Order: sequence, then structure tokens, then C-alpha cells
Amino acid sequence: MTSGFLIDMDGVIYRGTELIPGARQFIVKLLDENVPFLFLTNNSQRSRRDVATKLNRMGIPIEEKHVFTCAMATARFLARQLPNGAAFVIGESGLMNALHSNGYSIVDSHADYVVVGEGRTLSFELVERAVQLILEGAKLIATNLDPNCPTSTGTRPGCGAVVALLEKATGVKAFSVGKPSPVMMRAARKELGLEAANTIMIGDTMDTDILGGVQMGYRTVLVLSGTTSREDLKDFAYRPDLVVDSINGLLHPSTAVQMQLDEWIPSEPLLVGQ
Repeated sequence: MTSGFLIDMDGVIYRGTELIPGARQFIVKLLDENVPFLFLTNNSQRSRRDVATKLNRMGIPIEEKHVFTCAMATARFLARQLPNGAAFVIGESGLMNALHSNGYSIVDSHADYVVVGEGRTLSFELVERAVQLILEGAKLIATNLDPNCPTSTGTRPGCGAVVALLEKATGVKAFSVGKPSPVMMRAARKELGLEAANTIMIGDTMDTDILGGVQMGYRTVLVLSGTTSREDLKDFAYRPDLVVDSINGLLHPSTAVQMQLDEWIPSEPLLVGQ
């Protein structure tokens, strides 16, 4: 059975505007070997085409089909729950395009759902309208619960912060679709046509990437090139299957790492460095 990868981006493939050493070579090797993979992002702002274009410009030669966003996961989930529904959206074009592509209308009244994603267009007017719609019966949906987002200039409030405001104002608990939710983790695996035992999640964040993988029974690889340090591991009740300094450690693995990878991927020595 073919093994494949679900790969976080920020902190794994790049930091800010800089590629992490080994990232391009790792992805090119997956492409050359026809190994299935998807980039998973909890950022709902950009469409999968926009994300692919960003990565292309950074030197990662992928296609749209290699990107899976929380906006896509959210829109597909809602389309299954209530086909051709209507949503009031706090978010940007990536989320709205995904909802439109899955048969949803974007409305200001009589909404079935209030859907919250990332963005810089938040206003108190939007929050006030969302609160009213929720109190009128619209269900509150979060594309993810990340409390903040890293930017080139620092940190800004994330989707989870806005959702917390709405939860507090309405007394209604949001349903979240993005990582670590099984909804997104399962949908991404199925997109690749993989079984759980043959799915490997690579990420830099314990409470989204690694937790999501652990809960789904995937193999998990924590890279220390992002938000998590080795010292942080003691704070969690669960552990990744493998810890490496960066994705370069998978491209050029130590003997111990290679032995573990060979156990997961027993066919050809996929990740042996040249």
C-alpha cells in the first residue's frame, strides 16, 4: 500500500518569506517518486490556487491539486450537512470562493450558518450582525480555532480569537472544521485515497498538526523549525512518532530516522538523501 504525506506549510516549508533548507528538494523528490501528498493549511484567506501560486513563486513546483485548505474542508462539510444553504461570512475571498464552489450563497440575513475565517476586514458591524444571526438560530462554524496568526510584522488575532468573541456574546459554542478536527484530517486523507495506517502528518505545531494526526491514527513527524521546541514536548500527554530538527532531516535522515521511515515506507528508500 502506498504511503503519503499531509504537510503543514508555515514553519515546515517556509518561515515568513524564506524557504526552510531542504524543503524544495523534499517536495521535488515526492513529485519525482509519484508519492501522494497535500499541503494542509488552517488559513482560509487564500484559495488553493492562490496558495499554489505563492509556493510556486517560492520555488516549490506544485499544482493546485496539492493544496487543501480549511476553507475547502469547511465548505465541503457544510454542503454535506445542508446542501445549497446560505452563510453569513466573516472572512475573505478564499472562504467565500470555497463556499460558492460548493453551492452556498453568501447572505446578510436569514443565514443557515455564520462561518468565521481569517482576515483583516473585521469590523464591529460584522460582529454585531453575526451575533444577531446566531441568536436568531444560525449555527456558528469556525474554519479553525487558531488564536493568532504569524505575519511578516509580528502576530495578529486569528480565527479562534474572533470565534471566542462570538461564543462569549451569544453563549453558543462553535463547531470547528480545521486542524486538528477529524473533519479536515479525514477529508485530506480521502483526497489522497490513503488508509490511515499509510498517512504521515508532518507539522510544527503539537496542538494542531500532531494532535490531529494522533487522533486519526496517522504517523506523525514533528519538525522543530517552527513554533515547537524539544523542551515543549514535556507539556503534552501525546507525542509525535518522530522528531527532526527540520524537513531537511527527512531528506537526509540519520540512521535512526531512516530505520523508522523504512518501517513506515517499506518499499523503496524514498527519503534517503543523495
